Amino acid sequence: MSGGVDSSVAALLMQRAGCECLGVTMKLYEGETGDKTCCTADDAADARAVATRLGMPFYVFNMCADFDREVIGRFVAAYEAGDTPNPCIQCNRHMKFDKLLEKARMLGCEYLATGHYARVERDSGGRWLLKKAADPHKDQSYVLYMLTQEQLAHVRFPLGDMTKEAVRALAGENGFVNARKRDSQDICFVPDGDYAAFIRRYTGRDYPAGDFVDEAGCVLGRHEGQIAYTIGQRRGLGVSGGKRLYVCGKDKDANTVLLGDNEKLFTRRLAARDVNLIPWDKLDGPIRCRARIRYKHAEQPATVTQTGPDELEVIFDEPQRAITTGQAVVLYDGDLVLGGGTICDTEDI
Repeated sequence: MSGGVDSSVAALLMQRAGCECLGVTMKLYEGETGDKTCCTADDAADARAVATRLGMPFYVFNMCADFDREVIGRFVAAYEAGDTPNPCIQCNRHMKFDKLLEKARMLGCEYLATGHYARVERDSGGRWLLKKAADPHKDQSYVLYMLTQEQLAHVRFPLGDMTKEAVRALAGENGFVNARKRDSQDICFVPDGDYAAFIRRYTGRDYPAGDFVDEAGCVLGRHEGQIAYTIGQRRGLGVSGGKRLYVCGKDKDANTVLLGDNEKLFTRRLAARDVNLIPWDKLDGPIRCRARIRYKHAEQPATVTQTGPDELEVIFDEPQRAITTGQAVVLYDGDLVLGGGTICDTEDI
């Protein structure tokens, strides 16, 4: 229970389904948090208030050390490597559905229920499947693609068939203190959104300035350290060249950031690692599906081939803008989530 309305209503629905429930909040971060993030002291108080109203036991687990190692540390390392990570995916992968699920099993709980908008079903052969939420505007299947068969067997998403409006209405009917609470939006450990400043504070290291260069290697200006930039970025470059320029690449060894026209951002091919497939253990050959390269990206038709035990190649029918290493590519067949992986390479073909 994060303290938000979604996980609170999930608890209510599981209790109504006849389950014996206990509420749990993970304390993940010791530093400053903003009013648009999760994991604050007020969030824990809201979660406790709902659990008390429902008459269920409530616990707060201090998991700050795990979160620092598994989420923040990976986030920082990815930026230092020139990637743009999605820490919410890492939190789901390593915290909620790994360490928290492990604690739930230790407490004798059979299932871990969360307020995510997604659906879990089982096919005729007994394999667990992940599907999009019924409400396309709230669907969170993109950040859940990494769930394994073992995890899917022990998780429940009670909100998968509901709209946000219905969730808030149910919370209001039951007198929950957070019925109208706004959704968290920012990364909990970077409440001001300044990733580069956070990384400098966290590591105590300096990330030296370098050159902005164009495709021919001509110097266009100076950048403030590679960690401050991501593929497709236009704002905050401080370079005036008579036309709009975008970050098109980074050379870690030369400490340069490549700038170019918007057209330079479009590519058709990517490679992904850390692959998880849900309906199958592996792909026996190329498949046709639709793929998303960012949380807000519209799915696009593509051909996907498994090129190694933990590698995929995705080739889109049409070039996609700003495919970015460190982000996740997630594969779909209609409402069915096929799986995905972390983008590790991109090039045009």
